[in-house]
Amino acid sequence: MAYTPPTDDICAVCHDNFRLPCQANCSHWFCGDCILRVWRHTSALQPCKCPICRRVVTLLIPSESTTRQRHEPQVSQVLEDVQRYNRLFGGDSVSLLQRIRDMPLLIRRLLRELMDPQRSLPLVFRARIFISMFVSVLYVLSPIDILPEAILGVIGLLDDALIVLVVLLHLAAMYRSALLYRHGGSY
Repeated sequence: MAYTPPTDDICAVCHDNFRLPCQANCSHWFCGDCILRVWRHTSALQPCKCPICRRVVTLLIPSESTTRQRHEPQVSQVLEDVQRYNRLFGGDSVSLLQRIRDMPLLIRRLLRELMDPQRSLPLVFRARIFISMFVSVLYVLSPIDILPEAILGVIGLLDDALIVLVVLLHLAAMYRSALLYRHGGSY
């Protein structure tokens, strides 16, 4: 279950096959050097915008094939630049709207990693994920509610939906931190 770009897709910047592919937080794939060139061309003092959807790119995630080639000089340079980009812009305060937009990508990748026996997320991280999910499921299924469904009907489901949203945002933020540590720190 490797994280790789779609085989029938090409880089939106160079319009060629992917070289050293990286996935942006908006879920679009680019050549690592192409998206970094976009960043340098616009302003090196702020994050670039995705050339496809125009969302702010706050996180670049190299594909597994790219990280496996990290000992080659060109790949090593691109990975160092991606790390620098992630250090500069990955830890910035992200708006709630940006967090909600990033949530599908991060949750989808997190679930893939949890299901893949080859991946090794830290035990503490896995425990926090399962505890968060367990407590949220327990609250949603329990008869005790802040807004009781029996009295308020459909409106009573709002607190359950809010709890689920908060837990998903929390899981996405935890996974984003793990990705930043993995791809923003040392390899």
